[in-house]
Amino acid sequence: MQSRSLIGLVGLAIAVLGGCATAPRERTEPVPEVAIVATVPALPSAPVLAPIVEPEAAPPILKAIPLPAREDDLWMRIRGRFALAPMQSPLIKEHENWYQNRPDYVKRMTERSQLYLFHIVEEVERRGLPSEIALLPMTESAFNPKALSRSKASGIWQFISSTGKHFGLDQNWWYDGRRDVLAATNAALDYLEKLHRKFGSWELALAAYNCGEGTVGRAIATNQGKGLPTDYQSLNLSNEARNYVPKLLAVKNIIADPQAFGLHLNDVPNKPFFTTVEISKHIDVALAARFADMSVDELVALNPAYNKPMITYNDSERLLLPTSKASVFSANMRRYGTRQLHTWQAYRASKGEHIDKIAARFGMSPAQLRNLNPLREKRGKLLVAQLLLVPLHSARPLPTAAQIAEAQIEAPPPVMAMSPAAETYLVQKGDTLFGLAKRFGTSIDALVADNKLPNGIVKVGDTIGVPGGFGSAVSITGQQGPSVPDAAAEYGAAAVKPGSVAFAGSVAALGQDDVGKGIRTARPAPATKPSFYHVKRGDTVYSIARALRIAVVDLMLWNNFTSTSKLHPGARLRVSQTP
Repeated sequence: MQSRSLIGLVGLAIAVLGGCATAPRERTEPVPEVAIVATVPALPSAPVLAPIVEPEAAPPILKAIPLPAREDDLWMRIRGRFALAPMQSPLIKEHENWYQNRPDYVKRMTERSQLYLFHIVEEVERRGLPSEIALLPMTESAFNPKALSRSKASGIWQFISSTGKHFGLDQNWWYDGRRDVLAATNAALDYLEKLHRKFGSWELALAAYNCGEGTVGRAIATNQGKGLPTDYQSLNLSNEARNYVPKLLAVKNIIADPQAFGLHLNDVPNKPFFTTVEISKHIDVALAARFADMSVDELVALNPAYNKPMITYNDSERLLLPTSKASVFSANMRRYGTRQLHTWQAYRASKGEHIDKIAARFGMSPAQLRNLNPLREKRGKLLVAQLLLVPLHSARPLPTAAQIAEAQIEAPPPVMAMSPAAETYLVQKGDTLFGLAKRFGTSIDALVADNKLPNGIVKVGDTIGVPGGFGSAVSITGQQGPSVPDAAAEYGAAAVKPGSVAFAGSVAALGQDDVGKGIRTARPAPATKPSFYHVKRGDTVYSIARALRIAVVDLMLWNNFTSTSKLHPGARLRVSQTP
């Protein structure tokens, strides 16, 4: 009996405890349907949200809904490496609502991101940073490379001039490194890593990236003096800085589960969009676009750092091109040979010079000179000395818009492009790029571009992609005059008239005579017998290439040179592609 009583008591206790475990919990309000919001990245800068009174119960933080994994989906790759801690802040909801109510804005932003996002994600992962950092250009600039804030911060990472220079971003008349995608990404991640080491918190590092490390440091010191917490949400910062991290977390929530906000993200493939090609001479942007079979707008979108209609190799010896265009560009550059590729120059005008005389000197009208350059003048004279963009050949006046429209641009002969169908090959001892190109029926340029080979060198054990055959011929499209797309900027830039090309810093009429003529070149000569050169004292790769009229990159490729290779007197160099 006692044992039965004991069993009964135990059973009663279990029943009571079971009732506690299943007791109804306090019901929370469902999360209302929300969407993402981004600040307007260009002119004018986004408005700062007004401070919001903290409610009694902060809304729950949205959690990412697991989606089917896809190796080719860059968004999925980003979601899998989110690392910032959740934050209880009503500001996050405010920004989510902003984005949700602007689906067209989100669409444009994600479309622009596909040009740069893979490279940024690669760099973020290489450094072991949270993948939310790769989304920071969405809140900074909406991935608009021409974005310029009220404080003159520029580029997708929004560097002000002084900070950009501190992190090695050159800025001059021709070029602004703050808009250079590769250089600015590297500088931004360097800066964020420095701030994280200093403050020990990503929230504080991000705040300092926005308002300055001195501002955050002083806010921390003030709270320490008052015995107050020094975390991000406890600091007395400006409205913009207080909104900065919540805005990024709002974007994170949207990328994590766009469907929850009624939004759609454009597909972004998990593969490189662009590759780099080396340039060794100045080249007009319009001509570079033709060599790559691209529009001027497409080329400028990947290379927004140039302020003028000319790419200066001494500012950046590389050009970004879509991976599918690199081989075509390199082949057409080679076919153009040693001819001059640019039609512009800088002229240093003196204070007091007459505008009419300067224009006449370079075969221009005063109106054309003013259209090309922002002149500081009074009564037709320059008030200060300044650099002016003028034609390189003063004897050739700039054409009118009508002449540009009527002129025919000749196209170079077709360039064979690699077929999409490709196989892989394991590099063996003794292999060279030339030998592999010949073996697989392709070109050295195609192998270098398609495999992104550092310095154009293959090493034993490398796995490289080789073509399955030749595709159709790809040629630079002949057009009526230079490409003159409507380059009106999305955020406040003026429309561009026909016969002009828009750049971040100027609107320039194209020199048709030089851009258009002489582009057609002869097909390559038949293969010749092997040719070698014996190095003499004082020789350099550049001097040899120039003397023999071959490309520096070819000389390096044919001899397996790297950037650190040295020439020794008496050494034998291959100076012909034929073995």
